[in-house]
Amino acid sequence: MINKKEIFEKNLDTVLRNIEQARLSVDEHSIIKLVAVSKYSSSEDIEMLYHLGQRAFGENHIQQLSERKEELKNLPLEWHMLGHIQTNKINKLIELKPSLIHSLDSVKLAVALNEKLALKNIKLSALLEINSASEESKSGVELSMAKDIYQEIRATCPNIILKGVMSIGAMSEDYEVVKKSFESTYDIFDALKYDGATICSMGMSGDYELAIKCGSSMVRVGSSIFKG
Repeated sequence: MINKKEIFEKNLDTVLRNIEQARLSVDEHSIIKLVAVSKYSSSEDIEMLYHLGQRAFGENHIQQLSERKEELKNLPLEWHMLGHIQTNKINKLIELKPSLIHSLDSVKLAVALNEKLALKNIKLSALLEINSASEESKSGVELSMAKDIYQEIRATCPNIILKGVMSIGAMSEDYEVVKKSFESTYDIFDALKYDGATICSMGMSGDYELAIKCGSSMVRVGSSIFKG
């Protein structure tokens, strides 16, 4: 009989080892945070990962985040909101108080979120999502506008604590194209360090090692951990 815990332990060890090797190839003093993307898993799977030492988990949908957080409320987990945010779900998102929102993808969303946060006298941490390869299928601000938009949100939305940037690597089989999309995001992040940026969230199951080599400080890995 297949022991799921043993499989998860092996998967997690492999991912952590890969992260460490990629990290050391760039900077032995850097710290890379792993967010386990739990959208294809169960609450039981998340609890299993918790007992294997994983603490940060990310969800793509507010409703699923709400359900998971309730089901696992007895565990000290760190929840991240990864997916697109609809303005009509902002109140629910604020209620859930995620540790970090990765998907702040427009000034319009930032203003709407800030207004609701101000009414409740709450502050939330967020990342500006960048569409690093200018792909129509993806959310996020254009590279050319990213710095200005980041600074605008920082100046006009005091209840949003901007911590840095997030992007998804280019949807391409071409290594160089994906690499360029990460490097472009990192360049924006590097320029925004003077504006308080400390997190560069790049890299998923298929490309997290490359993302780290391009400067990522936070990776979002799902299938490589939860696959059976």
